[in-house]
Amino acid sequence: MMQSPSIDARALTQSGVEALRRGDSRKARESFERIVAAGHADASACIGLAYACRSLNDNAASLAAVDQALLLEPRNLRALILKADHLAEAGDARGASAFYLAATKSAPAADQLPSDLRKELSRAQAMCDRYAAQFEAFLDDRLFGADPPARQAERRFAQSLDILCGRKRVYLQEPRYYYFPELPQLQFYDRNNFSWLDAIEAATADIRSELIEVMKEESVFQPYVQGDPNRPYNEQAGMLNNPAWSAFYLWKDGEVVADHAARCPKTMHALAAAPLTRVKGRSPAVLFSLLRPGTRIPPHNGFVNTRLICHLPLIVPEGCGLRVGNDTRVPVEGKAWLFDDTIEHEAWNDSAMTRVILLFEIWRPELSAAERRLVSAMFEAIDEHGGRKTAWEI
Repeated sequence: MMQSPSIDARALTQSGVEALRRGDSRKARESFERIVAAGHADASACIGLAYACRSLNDNAASLAAVDQALLLEPRNLRALILKADHLAEAGDARGASAFYLAATKSAPAADQLPSDLRKELSRAQAMCDRYAAQFEAFLDDRLFGADPPARQAERRFAQSLDILCGRKRVYLQEPRYYYFPELPQLQFYDRNNFSWLDAIEAATADIRSELIEVMKEESVFQPYVQGDPNRPYNEQAGMLNNPAWSAFYLWKDGEVVADHAARCPKTMHALAAAPLTRVKGRSPAVLFSLLRPGTRIPPHNGFVNTRLICHLPLIVPEGCGLRVGNDTRVPVEGKAWLFDDTIEHEAWNDSAMTRVILLFEIWRPELSAAERRLVSAMFEAIDEHGGRKTAWEI
């Protein structure tokens, strides 16, 4: 039985790398082929051989060496990018895109890579972007080329294309405490389906005037996220006990805050027809939510998906916004919206002035009256069993 010739694989690898650096592709190929012939080739030796063969315009041998490297290390970044380059040159855009994308997704943090590989990954990302743009343009032209406005009209299908093409990601309900199944995954609800909001919006001027009087006494606003010494802290990226995000409650923990409500009779009257959630000791919550200049509420998810959150913007300087999932909106004074807070959301005030909204919670419209009663009774039973309610925030 013939034995493979004895070689110094490390020395040959070093020789091959040095030959590549000085542009001697033939010498490099010879060194790496000796390693392969002796059966000592690892992924790096195969990649070195692939680079040498590619420089000599022997693409078949280069591709064979790359494939061998990927058999040994399926997520080797250099091999993935080189394989993508071969496919791109062969006109296989989809195959090339798949390998460029695999490289970018497999890569560690940039500071963990040598500079030349960082440049290669940057090129791979640019190629991913290029192929994605071509693919998106093709789909848009094929589907909407003759009628571009149709893309806006078919809103849900357009969102599916955005997700398919990577422009948006999938956001789902992720309540931190209680999940009610089989409810629609909607970020913002259609305002037109809530006719009772008309009266609340019509009262914006009266509500704002009461708010302005309250704001003259700054101490009545308390930090929205407050710690409980009997529970682990929920820090929320600097929001704990931070007055930058503050609240003035009209309803709290399911009860009217009598002295606060007395100061805002028109606001309380405007909310009379709203289908506020009713859970003893927990909800509704109705409050003026104040966000000071330069404050950002970090991305987070609400506690229960049996409610929707309603905002009525009252004082909104430029530079404010709310993102729920993929949908980012700019608040407009007097124009209410409703959203599912168990989908990841965040808010910000990048202006030099204070932003204030009226915030309250309502039952999700999909819940039947019986389901609402059961949810309410369930939480009452939970609180009775535990002796006190668990945290339930907006």
